[in-house]
Parts: sequence; C-alpha cells; structure tokens
Amino acid sequence: MVFAFKNGHGSGVCSELLTARFARQVLSGRWFTLFACLLILSASGATYAFGVYSPALKSALGYDQRAIATLAFAKDLGSNVGLPAGLLLEAAPPWVVLAAGAAMNLAGYLMLYLSLSSSRGRLRPPVWLACVYVGSGAHLQAYSGTAALVTVVRNFPEARGAVLGLVKGYVGLSSAILAQIYLALYGGGGGGDPKSLVLLIAWLPAAVSVVFLRTVRVVPPDQRRRRSGGDDDEDGDRDGGVFFCLLYVSVLLATYILVMILVQRRVAFSRAASAAGLLLLLFLPILVLVKQEYKMKKKQDLDLHDEDEESVPRDAGPAIQETVVDVQEKENKPPAATPVTTTSSNPTTTTINNDTSPPATGEDYSISQAVFSPDMLLLFIAITCGAGGTLTAIDSMGQIGESLGYPPNTVATFVSLISVWNYAGRVAAGYASESLLTSRRRVPRPLMLTLVLLLSCSGHLLIALGAPRGTLYLASVLIGLCFGAQWPLLYATVSELFGLKRYPTLYNLAAMASSVGAYLLNVRVTGRVYDAEAARQKHRHGGTEVPCVGAECFRRSFLVVAGVAVAGAVVSLAIVWRTREFYRGDIYARFRTTAVDDDDESPQPAAGER
Repeated sequence: MVFAFKNGHGSGVCSELLTARFARQVLSGRWFTLFACLLILSASGATYAFGVYSPALKSALGYDQRAIATLAFAKDLGSNVGLPAGLLLEAAPPWVVLAAGAAMNLAGYLMLYLSLSSSRGRLRPPVWLACVYVGSGAHLQAYSGTAALVTVVRNFPEARGAVLGLVKGYVGLSSAILAQIYLALYGGGGGGDPKSLVLLIAWLPAAVSVVFLRTVRVVPPDQRRRRSGGDDDEDGDRDGGVFFCLLYVSVLLATYILVMILVQRRVAFSRAASAAGLLLLLFLPILVLVKQEYKMKKKQDLDLHDEDEESVPRDAGPAIQETVVDVQEKENKPPAATPVTTTSSNPTTTTINNDTSPPATGEDYSISQAVFSPDMLLLFIAITCGAGGTLTAIDSMGQIGESLGYPPNTVATFVSLISVWNYAGRVAAGYASESLLTSRRRVPRPLMLTLVLLLSCSGHLLIALGAPRGTLYLASVLIGLCFGAQWPLLYATVSELFGLKRYPTLYNLAAMASSVGAYLLNVRVTGRVYDAEAARQKHRHGGTEVPCVGAECFRRSFLVVAGVAVAGAVVSLAIVWRTREFYRGDIYARFRTTAVDDDDESPQPAAGER
C-alpha cells in the first residue's frame, strides 16, 4: 500500500505523481470511481440506525409498537425497493440517480427532524405521513446503491464477488461510521439526543453523494484495456491483489470502529482525535488506488516504447522496405465476398421466439424473462424468508433491549455492533464466495446462501429465549453477520444467472423481497404479538400505560421468524439443484472471450503510429 523507491528514484516518481496528466488519469479511471462509490456507500446506510432513534419516535410522537413496526417497514421499503432507480439508470447516467437519491434523503429526514423538534406536537404527523418521510429519506440507499453497485460490477465484471462484498461491506459499516461522526460533531451517544442524529443523517449522506456526482461512471472495456496496456486484468486483479489490499484497509476501519464502540463509553476520548482517525482510514484506500494507476501508467509507457522500437525505421534497407510495401498491398486488397446465411425467412417468428423463450442460464435476460423465471421466483422467496427475518430483528433491537432491561446506551451499542458484524458478513461472503466459486470445487453461491440462512436461525432463537442477560450480545453478532452475508450473495447470483444487460432493474427486483419479508414478519407478526403482550401487562397493572417487559414480548414472534428462515434455506437448496450444471463450468469464460474478440477486431496501428 506504499510506494517503494528503488535506486534513489523517489524524486522522479514523486514528480510523475504530481503532474496534471497523472492526476487526470487517476480521476478518470475506474479505480477512483470505486473509491468514490466506497465513500458514498459508507454514508448511505443510515437506515440501519433506526433502532437508535425509534424509541424517540415512539415517545415523542405517541406511537405504539405496531406503528413503529409500520415505520420500520416504510424505511425498509424505501431502502430496498429500487425499481424506480434501476429503470432510471437504464435511461440516464449514474449521476442523475445519485442526485435524485440525495434530494429525497434530505427532504425526508429533514421533515422527520422537524417533527421530532416541534414543541407541543404542533408538527406531529399521522403514521402514514411519517411513513412517507422515513421512506423518502431511506430512498437514498436504494438510489446510491443502484448507481454504485451497478457501476462497479460493470467496471469489474470478473471480480464481482469481491467488489460486491467490499462495497456492500462499507454500507454495513455506515451506521457505525455515522454514529462516530455524530459523536465527534454533537458530543453525545446514539441514545443521548436522537433528534441530532436524525439531522445528521439528513444532510451528510446527501452531501457526500453531491460531491461525487460526476465521478461515478462506467468505464468502457476498450478504454480499460487501453489504459492497462492491452490487458483487461490489469496486472492480475483477477487474483485479487488490489482487492485484498482494499479488504485489509476496510478491516482496519472496522476494527477501529469496534474498538471505539467498546472503549469510548468507559474512557474519555478527544472527539477531534477519534474523528481524525476515522477520516484517515476512510481515505486510506486512495493510496492503494493511486499506486495501481501508477503501475498501469508505467506499463502503458513501456508498451508504447516497445511499439516504437518494433516500428520500421525510415533508413531501413531496400529489401525491408519492399517487404513492407508488399504486406501493405496485400492488406489493401478488398476481402473476398462471403455468402450470407439466413437462419429464418420469417423475422416476425424469430422475434416472438426470442421474447417468449428464456435464454440459457448466464446469458442476458430481459426483464420479463427474468420475472417469470423459476430461479428468480425461488430467489425472491428465499430472501423474503431470510432477509425479512434478520431485518425484523435489526429494526426491533431497540424494543428488544428495552423489554429485556438493557439501558438506552447499551441498546445503541447493540446497533453499532450489528453494523460492524453486518460489514463482516458482507465482506466475508463476497470474498469467500468468489474464492470458492473459482476454486477447483466451484462451490455455487446459492449453497452458501443456504448455509447463511440456517445460521441466522440461531440468532433468532437466542432472541426468543431472552436469557441469560448477555445473550443479546451474541444474537446481535449472528444477526449482523447473516444479514450482511445475504446481500453480496444475492446480487452476485442475480448477475450470474440473468446477465448484466438489465442488471440495474433485476437486482432491485430481487432486493424487494426483503421489504416483503419485513412487512410480513415485523408488522403482521412481531408488532401484533408485542402489542398483544403489552395490552395484557397493562391490564395486570390496572390500566397503567407501561412498556412491554420480559422475554414474552418477542418470544413467540421470533420462534416464527426462525421457522421461516429454515423454510428459506430449503428454497435456496432448490436453487442449488436447478443451477448445479451452470456452476460446474467457468461462468466468467465469456467475459474473457469477449475481451479477446474485441482486441482481435480492433484496428491495428500502422508502422510508426501510436
């Protein structure tokens, strides 16, 4: 991650790095686009902090648990229903999608902040209007995620598992990052002043998206090969060298946040020092990417130098010049006519067949073909069961901790811990699935999704048991890991089974499953069971309004959630069976073939030309 200077050439390297030409190369390259996407997504996951300020919504606005569950569903709906963002990206560049998401984030969370800050409830919104505020603010995650994820997958098609795990890992860390920035700016914990936290997540994510509006773009394949000296792999990126360096940086960031979460509530820290350390680790990836761009620059300069030496000099002998003339005359001859083979005399029939019959697995599906595909239906059901259950646990963490007697600052710690383990699950699933998929065993991603869903059942059962007191810590770890691991597996599987042509819309279509699951399990099951138990406790206390206390508040609902997760694992196994032949082959072969074909078809420069 640092530049090593040999033979005392450090001053020469520094002078090359400081040139305007190299700066333009860095800023226009796909590596800087990746860096911009990491920063955008590191501020876009404020939806995972809902458990911190949801108790304030409940008390300040006079809502019951079912209303809070409905708000959580609206939040999940806004963050996961990205079909409008996907369709917009089909017709507009990524910066338009980013700008739309930033505007909705600012408007939604700002109105929610004003509602919390109004005295005597003058701006207290009804539940449906509060849902509009929360859903609009959460749309930033769908819009920024669509622009960033689709861009990096198209820029790095042969490392999609690693790059998806990396960028989704930063999304998982985002709520903990926002909590640390909130502590530095406002000097209070997540449970101290929730209104200020809502204000922060109103303006900061929107500001980061606006700063990098024109940076996020898809670099065409021919430009990537030209910049890397004709090698689309760019010095072995398929082996994960640069991505593993970025992984190490993200692990340092996650470790720093974890240490700060566990220590800063017991030891007094300088807010400026803690914020400086966080920002340093957030911007550290730029050194890795600048080094990669410098290697590409040196390789390109070397290739151009070799082409100059291989070109024919002007003072070449007569024999060599005559040979060159003969070759040029042969190349200038018109090619022989080749017969054109017609596959069908009825173009209308061909079009109809192409529209109605789905292509082979791994080829580019249309939206309608993917919607009616059994594989998409099975994926949707599996994520409804899996992500819906883990989202229910995350959104209810504030009320779960309250019912089990944990203080508010400890509940905020749970939410931050979920964010860190959410990151760990995303990164581990992305990198591990890519490594296992490209190994000799070729382990399919749907099989790893099955294992993740089974592991999440243990977290749900720990919440249902509610004892002993430290159980919730372990449950938060398992829930965060499993929730995070599902996303890179889902997004990579969609890209592999249905192609990249309609990927912006198709991956958002699959992500909608988590919102469906959250509504069914959080609103229809968990919220109703909690309110029923709270009503029974209120009756026992003579009609006095008290919060629901005890493991019974969530026991029955999370037993249901655990059973649903098992059903999702069974459905995921069905996907493994259906796609077993596809994953036995080399699923990235066609990208390498396309790169070779494009190079063969590109015009060759004449002698002496660059």
